[in-house]
Amino acid sequence: MIHIVFNEPDIEVLGKAIEMDETLAGEIKIVRDDYAVGPLQYIHTPDGAAERKEWWKMVLEGGDHEEMLEEGKVEDGKVLLDIVEMLTNDENESVWIWAAQNKHDVCGYYWLVSQLAAYKDRIHILYLNNLPFINEKGNIFYPEWLSQIPPKEFLKAKKLARPVTASEFEVDGDEWGKICAQGSMVRLLEGGKKILHKEVNFYDTDLSRFIMPEPQKASKIIHSFLSKNKETTGDAFLLWRLKTMMQQNDKYEVIGRLGAMKDFEIKKKNAAQTTE
Repeated sequence: MIHIVFNEPDIEVLGKAIEMDETLAGEIKIVRDDYAVGPLQYIHTPDGAAERKEWWKMVLEGGDHEEMLEEGKVEDGKVLLDIVEMLTNDENESVWIWAAQNKHDVCGYYWLVSQLAAYKDRIHILYLNNLPFINEKGNIFYPEWLSQIPPKEFLKAKKLARPVTASEFEVDGDEWGKICAQGSMVRLLEGGKKILHKEVNFYDTDLSRFIMPEPQKASKIIHSFLSKNKETTGDAFLLWRLKTMMQQNDKYEVIGRLGAMKDFEIKKKNAAQTTE
């Protein structure tokens, strides 16, 4: 059994669940790229893949996650080849795709399933869409991320595993093609598996609301946004957008170097400063 997840914290919690139930025994693989942001046109061509790689280089350079640019850190293409090889070499091998109801997981699912149609009888999905679980305090909640689910609750979730149908392979494969063709840079999840498309500056206005007249570290601004805003995304993308806003807008003052989140502070300029 091959388990596929889309977030680093999911590996640990799923691993603990596997320790509790040997019927879940198998290798855990992770799709690391965040397909909810960035260019996707022609991603399955060498030029399209290179364009996306260069875009991520621009976003991550000088930031808190710059190490992700190191060779071998994000190799979704290699992960896919490994999965295909395992399925080809062992006709009894199967894949379980674990996805929660968030744009990151759903976009990753579309990318993955669009390339596994040849093995459709052995690909299963566990999409935890609007399903209640019990947290560590015994309260019912609806998880947005797999890592929020206690390991013991995964043992119940496994009952939801079902084969991806032939129709889903066709429809979802087509949907991935449409997502790529849109040319948008930001993708949101409206509900179910429906993706909405937005411009690259979609988060900028809401992000700017957390910039105050007094100086704040960029890390505090981003943390406030992530904890209070309805629509959020990864902090690496937000840091890049924050830097871009500082370079393009004279309403703000930057104290320090535009680098990692704790390297600089931001404050709103007063009216006199803006006029000058």
